[in-house]
Amino acid sequence: MSETPSAITLHRKSNVLELRYADGSQYTLPAEFLRVYSPSAEVRGHGKGQAVLQTGKRNVRLLAVEGVGHYAIKLRFDDGHDSGIYSWEYLHELCVGQQTLWDTYLQELETNGASRDPQPDAASLSEAVQVITIPPLSPPKP
Repeated sequence: MSETPSAITLHRKSNVLELRYADGSQYTLPAEFLRVYSPSAEVRGHGKGQAVLQTGKRNVRLLAVEGVGHYAIKLRFDDGHDSGIYSWEYLHELCVGQQTLWDTYLQELETNGASRDPQPDAASLSEAVQVITIPPLSPPKP
């Protein structure tokens, strides 16, 4: 089977990328899965053992798909990530290994006490909570 997809469809409503191949096989890859397995240096690191566990990506949205030559696509996510180049070979690896890769990711999260859910950032916390410090009153002077 050729590793080059015959069709790629971004389903924005369901937030998945669908890949079809000439042999009739078809795969659906969720945005979160594609984001946490991005082939970018930001995710994979610059060498063996330097991968960075991606956390808080449960709600990430896939915004756009762009062709890169005749060998890959580039995906743009709503968290600003857009530096991964997904070669046909790598996409096919993600397709056929999806369940094993996903199980591995979930295990890594558990091992590291991390979550798929986004953590509130400092800006949103400061907007939601206001703390006022009132100095103690001094006793009245006689």
